[in-house]
Amino acid sequence: MYAYFIGKIAGIYTDRVVLENNGIGYNIFMPAGDIEQVGIGEEVKIFTFTSVREDAFILYGFLEQTELDFFKLLLGVNGIGPKAAINILGSASIDNLQVAIIAQDSKTLSKVPGIGSKTAARIILDLKDKVTGEDILGLVNSSADKKTASPQSSVRNEALEALTALGYSSSEAMRAVNKIEITEDMSPDDLVRQALINI
Repeated sequence: MYAYFIGKIAGIYTDRVVLENNGIGYNIFMPAGDIEQVGIGEEVKIFTFTSVREDAFILYGFLEQTELDFFKLLLGVNGIGPKAAINILGSASIDNLQVAIIAQDSKTLSKVPGIGSKTAARIILDLKDKVTGEDILGLVNSSADKKTASPQSSVRNEALEALTALGYSSSEAMRAVNKIEITEDMSPDDLVRQALINI
């Protein structure tokens, strides 16, 4: 219904803010991380999602459009409503959630409060085709590097396997390896050694 509101923060609570706009105060439920970033009297732009129920008309808000987009993805997962989706986004960064989905790492997802092992598996199943490494993490090389993409991918995959064999989760391994620029002369062992510094 509403794309966003621009107004001044009139109240801050544990789960929501009151945004004053044209003399009207709107209760907007937000992730904890977003609430921590705003202050009383500050003018902000909040991207919103409107939940209309029989007994309630509720606004959920985010400081970034990407958060709202991911919130909507979570709502598409069977069994996850707006409150659960807000709690999930308040407990883990979008990057961490996306990495866990790409890596199909239900163990990491189930550590988020409100997500059990069954819900984690359902999130991965429902969103694995909607969250891609290319868009989120830059896992695919730029066009300039495409000629060497195959050997580099092989080195990368071997390093990921080695890190998971060492006991790191798939998402931890993926995040660490993704921080490293893989060169043509780099071996899987070299990549593992550098990745261990980033974990």
